[in-house]
Amino acid sequence: MEQVPQGKYAPLSPWAYWGLTLLFSVPVVGFVFLIVFSASSANINRRNFARSFWINLLFAAVILGIIALIGVLTGSFSEIFDNLRKL
Repeated sequence: MEQVPQGKYAPLSPWAYWGLTLLFSVPVVGFVFLIVFSASSANINRRNFARSFWINLLFAAVILGIIALIGVLTGSFSEIFDNLRKL
């Protein structure tokens, strides 16, 4: 039977990943925990997951920025706002 590492190298369960994702999604509290877990070395797997969450946030921000830039350059946003004012 294989030994499961404890402490620093303990694996995370699927529910732990789900719970951490839910925790990191909470606006202020999740952001604080995300920073703490990204810098913590108590559990390597949790730290790596927190860092991957940062990468996902950065990726989403870049994609959102590109979409916003395309919207501004093509004039789509002004068209949307004009239509909203008519309502």
